[in-house]
Amino acid sequence: MSRPASGRWLRAVVLGFGFGFLYLPILLLVIYSFNGSRLVTVWGGASLRWYGVLAGDDKFRAAALTSLEVGALSASAAVAIGGCAGFSLSRFGRFHGRALFGFLLLAPLVVPEIILGLSLLLLFVAAQSWIGWPPRGILTIVIAHATFASCYVAVLVRAQLAGFDRALEEAALDLGARPATVLLRITLPGISPALVSGWLLAFTLSLDDVVVASFVSGPSSTTLPMAVYSSVRIGVTPEINALATVFLGLVLAVMTAAGWAIARQERRRRAPDTGARRGRG
Repeated sequence: MSRPASGRWLRAVVLGFGFGFLYLPILLLVIYSFNGSRLVTVWGGASLRWYGVLAGDDKFRAAALTSLEVGALSASAAVAIGGCAGFSLSRFGRFHGRALFGFLLLAPLVVPEIILGLSLLLLFVAAQSWIGWPPRGILTIVIAHATFASCYVAVLVRAQLAGFDRALEEAALDLGARPATVLLRITLPGISPALVSGWLLAFTLSLDDVVVASFVSGPSSTTLPMAVYSSVRIGVTPEINALATVFLGLVLAVMTAAGWAIARQERRRRAPDTGARRGRG
């Protein structure tokens, strides 16, 4: 009996160490965001002082709005592009260039960010010299983020379609529904968890990126990670802790809302099946 007990204690210690290593720094960051002292490592009493300083900082406010705008636009574009790519790889069995298309789609997942950012910079510079478009700014950041985020969306959509019951689509077609109606009424709601997850993942990747954005951004399109990076190079301030806490709360709220929406849709989807089984019983 002692061996199983010691094994459970060992697993608990390992799990506790792992979770502590991952989340204890985040917890300390949140706690010290309420520190009244100017020194980051010295506790000066609980205070909301640095949240007020953060609210009055025009630089971080403008960078946060830029990041939210870029994240929303790039995530939406990534869902549209990646959804179509994942659908084509899952539903179209054989076509010319399928292997090359799949390789090019997944290549940004393994290419280092600095290589991706440099290649996109060269592309934008060449395009601007040839046709005068696009100017480096928010648009180029959106294009760059949508480029690598669409790969993650395509993987999620393809995995969701692999387990999708195509009998529902075939039954709708047999009953006279048009392909566009089947796509909008059956297929897209069926893979909506992958689309929502892909949008959230693309949005998070966009908020987190600093390497690619540093290459393709313009002088008036500073994102929040770029502003934070330029600020912490001279030292971490409690204002940075407050900013990180605000965005951590925002991300948790969005994830909670998305999880609730997905769970609600799953309950609605399972309700007809439960009613049908009860009727047969």
